[in-house]
This record gives sequence, structure tokens and C-alpha cells, in this order.
Amino acid sequence: MRVVSRLLCYALLFGKLELLLAAPIDLSRAQIFNTVKDPKVLNRSLEILQEEVQKRTRIRLPLAKKWPTAGQPVIGLALETTLSAFPETARIALNALSAIQAEGFKLLVQEETNTVLIVGKDARGLLYGVGQFLRKAEMSPGQLRIARNATLATSPRYPIRGHQLGYRPKTNAYDAFSVTQFDQYIRELALFGANSIEIMPPRTDDDFTSRHMKLPAIQMIREQSRICREYELDVWMWYPNMGQNYVHPDSIQQELKERHAVFAAVPKLDAVFVPGGDPGELEPDVLFAWLEKEAQVLQKYHPNAKIWVSPQVFRPTQAWFDAFFRHVNSGYPWFGGVVFGPWVKLPVQEIRKLLKPSIPIRHYPDITHNYSSQYPVPHWDLAWSMTCGRESINPRPHDEKIIHNALDEFGAGSISYSEGTNDDVNKFVWSDQDWDPNRPVIETLRDYARLFIGPDFTEPFVRAVLSLEENWRGPLLTNPAIPQTLRQWQTLEQQVPQAVLQNPRFQMSLIRAYFDAYTQRRLLFETELEQQARDILATAEKTGSLPAIQQAKATLEKAWKEPVRPDYRAKCFALADSLFKSIGAQLTIEKHGAMGGRGNFIDNIDIPLNDSPWLFDQLAKIERESDENERLLKIRAMLHRTDPGPGGFYDHFGAPESWHRVIPGEPWANDPGSLRGPRIGFGVGLVGVEWVDEIKATGFKGQITPRVWMKQAKTLYDQPLKIAYDELDPTATYRMRIAYTGRFRSRMKLTTDDGTVIHDFIQTGEQPIYEFDVPKTVSADGKVTFIWTCGEGERGSQVTEIWLFRN
Repeated sequence: MRVVSRLLCYALLFGKLELLLAAPIDLSRAQIFNTVKDPKVLNRSLEILQEEVQKRTRIRLPLAKKWPTAGQPVIGLALETTLSAFPETARIALNALSAIQAEGFKLLVQEETNTVLIVGKDARGLLYGVGQFLRKAEMSPGQLRIARNATLATSPRYPIRGHQLGYRPKTNAYDAFSVTQFDQYIRELALFGANSIEIMPPRTDDDFTSRHMKLPAIQMIREQSRICREYELDVWMWYPNMGQNYVHPDSIQQELKERHAVFAAVPKLDAVFVPGGDPGELEPDVLFAWLEKEAQVLQKYHPNAKIWVSPQVFRPTQAWFDAFFRHVNSGYPWFGGVVFGPWVKLPVQEIRKLLKPSIPIRHYPDITHNYSSQYPVPHWDLAWSMTCGRESINPRPHDEKIIHNALDEFGAGSISYSEGTNDDVNKFVWSDQDWDPNRPVIETLRDYARLFIGPDFTEPFVRAVLSLEENWRGPLLTNPAIPQTLRQWQTLEQQVPQAVLQNPRFQMSLIRAYFDAYTQRRLLFETELEQQARDILATAEKTGSLPAIQQAKATLEKAWKEPVRPDYRAKCFALADSLFKSIGAQLTIEKHGAMGGRGNFIDNIDIPLNDSPWLFDQLAKIERESDENERLLKIRAMLHRTDPGPGGFYDHFGAPESWHRVIPGEPWANDPGSLRGPRIGFGVGLVGVEWVDEIKATGFKGQITPRVWMKQAKTLYDQPLKIAYDELDPTATYRMRIAYTGRFRSRMKLTTDDGTVIHDFIQTGEQPIYEFDVPKTVSADGKVTFIWTCGEGERGSQVTEIWLFRN
């Protein structure tokens, strides 16, 4: 009994000690003692500290000319080389912390003296130390506090950490930013460890200007470069080859003239990234001959700048890769390194093996897109792809950490591919992972919430953001997380002050919560309406075809004549308007001036989520038939479109229930880019068109198609797609019907695991349905694996539906 009592006392004592360590110290009356006198080293760190604290607390921290007297709270700024101005006790405590490397910092909280010391290894380290203080501080009007356990000594794992902020019409918000907004956004990214910002030239694969732009593009990139110089951040430029000819002397001179103008316009430029394609695909010999000339112009204005290049090409061949790697390993003095990003066929592990060890790799992760991208949402529900689209507000914190940590060791860091503010949460998570891949996502999100939302709502905000990621997992129709997520956000709505309600970062998550809930309610409603319509049509032989058709159509029309939750819909439009006014977020085309497929997901808020477009189209054709028996026959065929007949098989490979037949590659956590295994694809495919902005039931020659044709299984490039069947009748023969849909339109060949050719290379994308006999020998053991491959230079294999009819 005495032992138990003693253990209980220890537990209580330890609990109190833990609370004591976590309790914050008060810095509301603190002074700043700065030992860094060189303005080129201090840069804007002191300014940031004072301004960001004042914004949130209304306290202007004064500067102390000497170390304050005992008892006076103090925030000390120093480099490791200027520590002599600190008291001896402070120096001893700082030296006891772990050593730091380039860009690293020490943050020391001393509760006994109400002192916080921020020490940088160098100028950037001081900036990041200030950032860490601001991330951990609890700031509210009249109060500035920091937890006693915030002490930290840390250095970044990777030397390249940044984000692309392209000022061009294609983005969903950046083109509406002012100079002041770019300054603040770049500052905030730096507070989370970013050391690089990638800008774009005025001419890209886009319009030259937009109605949102506050300045001409050439002037804004000058301002972006200047801002980065003041924060001592690196400036990169993504510069695709948009010219028509890079061989003819006149064309080359025209392109070089543009480079002179652009490179001369920016005060700081450390690197230029030239994608191998998307856009501007060139053969490697032509590409590197051109880059040699471009480098001479670049280094005239920025002598230390290097050119980086990616093996990014839509239709690569082995000859292309052989020539590319021969050039990158040639030791050109202007060459900086290789970039691994979207539409790079080779896994980064293989690229690392093909490069000389001295050549660095920079990751260019697509953190901004949901599908048709480098790292799509795995097994995303079709309804999400239709409504949220490719570029909606998309916090994916846990996914981003998994993606980052799967590949980070093969590079020197990353600068993300971003098209606007929709991926805001992802940016901060990614920067933190580049700094320390072991940092828990929850820690980053808490810092994000504490700094940008406020300390009083940190935990509920973080949980609510994480819930948005859960909304996208699994089938939408049965996901119980979605109404729970909305309740979390509605509770926050009722609790937070007006300033938070008007905070764009709060609103971006809030609009998703309402949009997700509205979409699920519509899907539930419209799915039931479709089933009711089908039930009505199934009675057509008794009621007559024309009355059944009219009643079925009236039932389907209830989706828009008797809509569900119009209040949720109205909330989404109100928040979209507010976000446009505050940060220029363009969530609709007509009202907010968005580009199609570029963040305008509110335009898709009412898109049909059942098969009504196809049903209406089919019923209209049936109504035109003059013969009742013919109408009934076609109604029956429409209702039983997927029926494989007695003893047959039917599978739709966009559906979870059929995915078990798809032979997997490596686990998603190891291969998030699906370069070694299958993934889900979206889009029907139009004849002669490889790209569509939105996922709709329109395909081939403009016909309305079944809803399921919008989602399929696919592999990238020459990776085989394998689909296996067992429990076949070994005594039967089968006829195979295949629906080939999707946007790749590849030349594909179908064989089986025993080497039998079902069909040789055919050009898909011209028609959706094909039929082939399956030789009896293929399934004689009751099993068969079908294998699709595409030709060299193709973008990948795609399969949507399979029927196996038993003969």
C-alpha cells in the first residue's frame, strides 16, 4: 500500500512538473536586445519580429541598447559569432544545446529570467529562429507568451526548400496578388523554413496578362526578386522553351533577346529551371545547345546563376533519355543539376543512379493538383473529381508527408509546383518536411494554426483541417466523416471572433467543409432518384414505354427542381466571394475570372452526380422510335448495359469492388507517383483531344457517355497494366468486351500471362468498345491474367470496363 501511495505521489508530481514545463512565460513587456549590427546579416529579421508580434498583440516590442536589468523580460537576437554581448549564464546555456549547421538556429527559453534567446548560425538561421519563435508564441491582443518547453536547436536536412509563386493568369490566385501580398506570403513561407522562391517569366504557356493583375508581369517578377533579396532567399525562375525554333539563327536571336530583357529585369536570380517539356519539348541535342547560349545571357546579369533541367517529356523514348543523361553528365560549367517533377518517366531512384554523384537532384513536387498530376489523391471518388476538380482547396497534410518521405533521400530538397493558394496548408507541411523529415505533421499544423488563426483555437482548428483530408478517403456515398467534419467547422464558426471568420485561411477550409457536405447530400439524393427512375423504367412493359419514360424523367429532374440543402450551397458562394475580395481566389469563371480547370470548383457545385445525363440522352433517342416493342427492347438494353449474362463477369475498374482484380505494384507509400504500379485515372477522352479541364460525361465525338466511363485503371508510360481473373469455368470459352476510355488515347496491346495475344496494338480513343474472343486454352485452369502494354513514347495504358461473356 505504501509503495502504491509513493507511486501515486510520483505520478502527481511528474504531472505537475509536465504542466509547469508546458506553462508559458509572459513576454508582453519584453524588450529586444539585438547584437547583430551588420544590416546585410540582420536583413529584415528584426522587422519581422516586431511587425508580426504587433499585428497579433498590438504590442510594439521596444529595442534595448544594452542588456536589460534583472527581472525585465528580454528577447535576445544574435549570431553564434556575436554571443559575447549576452550574459555568461546565457552563453553557457546556449553552448549546452546541440551544435547547429548552416541556416540552423537555437531557440532558448529561460523561465527563471523570462528570457528568450534566438541565435542563428548565419543570416538565414537568424530569420528561421525568429520564425520558430513566432510559430511557438501565443499571441493575442495585449498578450505575448511562449511555452517553457519551446527550447530547440536545429538545422535543415536539405539545402533547397521553397515554392513556386508564378505570376500568370493560369494560377488560381497569384495573378491577383499585390506587391504587399507577395511580400507577406513570401515572409510567411520563410517563417516555416523556406529559403527559395521560384518565379516565372512573362511569357509561358498561358495568356500574357489577366484582368486581375495589379502590375505588368515583368514589373511584378522584379518585385518578387527584390523581396526575396531583402529576406536573403534564393530566387529561381521556371523558364520553359516557348519558341517555335531553337535551331534557326533568327529564332535563336529572338529568344535570346527576350532572355536579356527578363534576366536584366530581376535584381537577384540564383538558378533557372528549364523543363524538358510541358511545354517546350526539344530533342536533347537541340535543348543543350540552346541552354549553352541561354547560360551566357544568364551569367551576364547573374554571374553565379546555374541552369537546371528536368527529363520531363510527355512521350519519351529510350533514345531521348540516353541523349539527355549523356549531356547532363558532361560537366558543363553552367549546369546546376537535374529536376525531378511531373511527367518524368523514370523514378528518382533510377535517375540518381544515372547521374554522377556530384550532380544534385531537386524535387519539383506537384502539391497543388488532385488528379492528372504527379501525386493524385489515391483512389479518389469519382464524385470528388467531378466537383472538386483538379485544383480545388486541398489540404492533404498526412499525404504530403508520406509523399515527401518516400523520395526525399534521393534529392537535395524541393521547390514545389503550385498554382495558387489552394494548396496553402500543403506548402507549410512540405517546407517543414524539407527541414526535418521526422517532424510530425501535427506539430506543423499546430504552428500554422497558432500563428495564422490564433492560440485560443489551435487544437479544434487543427483537428478540423485533418478531418478535411479524411473527407476524401473512401467512397463518398458512405463516408461518415463528412457530416462530422462539417459539425466541427460549424462549431468553430460559432466560437471564433469576427477577425477569424474573415481570415482567408479559415475561410478556405470552411468552404471545403460546406462544399463536401453539400456534395455528399446531393450524391445521396441523386443516387436514390436514379434508382427510382430505373425502377419506373423496369415496369415499362406494364405501363407502356412512353408513360414510363416521362415519369422516370420527372423523377430525375427532382435533382434540380427540389434541391437539397440550398443553405449549404449559398454558404459556398458567399465564401467564394469573400475569398476573391481578400486574396483574389478565383473559384468561378464568370464571377471571379478563373480559368477553366484552374481552381474554379464552385462552378461544379451542381454538376449531376448520377447517370442522369446519359439516361436523358438514351431516353430521348428511345422516344424517337415509332415502334413500342423497339422502345421496350432498348429500355431493357439500357437498364442491363452491364449484365454479363449467365456465368459471366463484369467489372468497372474505377470502382473499389473491382480493384481487387488489378495486380498492384509497390505500396502507395513507397511509390506515390505510381511509376511502378497502377493508379486511378479520370476522364472519358475526346477524339483528337488529350486534355480536358473538367471531368464530365462527354466523350469521343461529343456523345453523352455512361458515368462509369469517367474513371478507369491505368498505368504510366510502358508500365504493364495487369488484371487477373480466377474462378472461371475451365470447360467454357469466353468472349471479352472492353471499354477503353481515358484521355491518353494510347496504342495498346493485350496479351495474357501465357503469352497469348488477344489483340495486337490498336489505336484507342477513336471508339470506346471493343470485343475479342478469348482462346479456351487461356482459361483452361480457371484463371487468366490480362496484360496491357503500350508502345514506346505512349503515355500509358487505360482500361475502364471488362465483360467476360460465357459462351
